[in-house]
Amino acid sequence: MPLSVKYQNLVVKIGSNVLSGEGGKLDTRQMQQLTNQVAQLRKSGIRCTLISSGAVAAGRSSIQLQADYDVVSSRQVLASVGQVLLMNTYADFFSQHKIHCAQVLVTKEDFRDRQHYLNMQNCLQTLLENDIVPIINENDVISVTELMFTDNDELAGLVASMLNADKLIILTNVDGIFNGNPTLPDSSVIHHVKFGEDVSEFISAGKSNFGRGGMTTKCSIARKTAALGIPVQIANGKTDDILLHILQNETVGTLFHPKRNASSTKKWIAHSESSVKGTIFIDEGARKALLSEKPTSLLPVGILKITGSFEKGDLIRITDKAGKPLGVGKAQYNSEKTLELKGKKNQKPTVHYDYLFLY
Repeated sequence: MPLSVKYQNLVVKIGSNVLSGEGGKLDTRQMQQLTNQVAQLRKSGIRCTLISSGAVAAGRSSIQLQADYDVVSSRQVLASVGQVLLMNTYADFFSQHKIHCAQVLVTKEDFRDRQHYLNMQNCLQTLLENDIVPIINENDVISVTELMFTDNDELAGLVASMLNADKLIILTNVDGIFNGNPTLPDSSVIHHVKFGEDVSEFISAGKSNFGRGGMTTKCSIARKTAALGIPVQIANGKTDDILLHILQNETVGTLFHPKRNASSTKKWIAHSESSVKGTIFIDEGARKALLSEKPTSLLPVGILKITGSFEKGDLIRITDKAGKPLGVGKAQYNSEKTLELKGKKNQKPTVHYDYLFLY
């Protein structure tokens, strides 16, 4: 069966549990199986960007730490050694198909500045245009505490939005989201999640064995990315030829159906919550207006109070009067001017609709 031509630009996230074998060490057989699939997609004209965990697992495969270090230090050492092995392994497997790959290491800071964001976007697009497979990973050597992504699921959502991907595929070690306890025989995979549908009641808060995230994070990223117009599929990366099954439109995993496509600026704003400089609290009338079907900007008349200090062009969080987050937007005024215009009618928007992302 031919591969779907609907998707020409894919982002594939490969989780730690997919690449980790016995004892948390790197499973090279699994890596080769996945690179073979990517090579087949490439031959069908489908570009792939990989978000790959596995550096720490590769480090475990290569060295034995000589002392009991704290978690951060151990992770830094294993990632430093393991990233080299991980990329060499990818390069070896892709070279068997005469395909070049490129390493791209990032931190959260790289996405906070709009110019850095655009520079990275240009680099990735140029790699793809030259038939090179970008392999992106968080720089675990310097990413600690507040510099860290929640996990590579968050990074995958950012990259999918940045590249305006046709689809984001998140590969993990389970078959998808189940409608009950996955260990019980009467539970089955929820294959389709409509846009706006809430499946959180079916998701365990537990984390994976070797990764930092869990299904809660995957679901959150999937919903946010789908809200930007990009379908997201969560599937079992240990299943043979899983990418080919997905691209043959087989019913596997859990597919989050998207909303209409959003602008590139909104996609950046949606994944830049960690960069907000302040918070605007709005009244009930403004809340209803923003959440209506009609595209609506945030006007000063609906603002109750602000916190934090921000300049024009900074990102700000928008909440209802009780502090429940509603979205993120780009400020058209600085905090002093916003405070001065608070509650006044007939003023220009504080946040224009074109620069506003609502949850």
